[in-house]
Amino acid sequence: MPTTEPVSVALDCAYFDAGRCRSCTLLPTPYERQLADQQARIEAMLPPMAWDAPHASAVGGFRNKAKMAVAGTVDAPTIGILAADGTGIDLQACPLHERPIVAAMPLLEQLVREARLTPYDVPSRRGELKHLILTASPDGELALRLVLRSSEAVPRIRKHLPLLAALPLASVSVNLQPEHKAVLEGDEELLLAGDGVLRMRVNDVPLRLRPRSFFQTNTAVAAALYRQATAWIDEADPASVLDLYCGVGGFALHAARPGRRVAGVEVTAEAIDAARESALELGADATFTVGDAGSVDLEGAGAPELVVVNPPRRGIGELAERLEASAVRRVVYSSCNPVTLARDLQAMPSLVPLRGRVFDMFPHTGHAEVLVELVRG
Repeated sequence: MPTTEPVSVALDCAYFDAGRCRSCTLLPTPYERQLADQQARIEAMLPPMAWDAPHASAVGGFRNKAKMAVAGTVDAPTIGILAADGTGIDLQACPLHERPIVAAMPLLEQLVREARLTPYDVPSRRGELKHLILTASPDGELALRLVLRSSEAVPRIRKHLPLLAALPLASVSVNLQPEHKAVLEGDEELLLAGDGVLRMRVNDVPLRLRPRSFFQTNTAVAAALYRQATAWIDEADPASVLDLYCGVGGFALHAARPGRRVAGVEVTAEAIDAARESALELGADATFTVGDAGSVDLEGAGAPELVVVNPPRRGIGELAERLEASAVRRVVYSSCNPVTLARDLQAMPSLVPLRGRVFDMFPHTGHAEVLVELVRG
């Protein structure tokens, strides 16, 4: 029987209701329906396996990072996103962001105005300030990055940093991106305040983020993802674990145990430095190396019993064939793109999917994080 009771949307958002922002395409859909549809879609894409119930997210206040485009004028800046014509749409009170981020936005707007940081105008290719990037830790600390076209405004930013004294800032930096292209940041980073490290305490593991570090945008769901992967790893109880695309060491440091050899590989040097510092603080038996995850040796006496992979959206590519040909017994694959995950699983027929779980890292969108355990048949 059809119901006549009203169905509530997932989250009240004045920006969506006014037609100003449609980034959350599934916002009108009840959250339980979002989860059910997502689970069904992903199960249909992947080989048969046992599935745990999907891990839900809070429907709002979950994003730990705000990547805000700055537009408008010095006296009337917009901090949010860009419309198709390059004009700014102000989203300072976006309900997706964690509370400390939303609370900081008025002071960031004041900094733009008083430091005379001319917003970058995409159509004319003029101006200086392109983006404000703000990240929040579980302890409420913030890391701020200002993406500028040049260093011209840096002295003014330094002068006006006291405007932000009320904010719990662990780090302030400037990234220089002189080119006009769809790349968020450039190669040069200038530290203006703090030590450049945002401490992310996740499941009592003290991870460290530097300005260029990658971290999941949903801290609570990321913590659940690490707990699930660790539970699967501990159940298998391998003597050795290799974490590829390890970033700041999240999976490896969670999996570290006395008597278990744990290693991580990541191409970004500053992420490896952060992972080493966290391992030292924990007293964990874990080593981290800068390198290409796709070319790691998976053969010989030092080959790991279990490999964790957490690649970017493009997947693991040729590494799938190398894992297939190796003696690795188990793989725990964390994917943010079920399409490339499905392709990679096809390239590893000897590694049979045992179980999986969906983690809703990105509510109100079609994106999903999927964790799959593979066992050699």
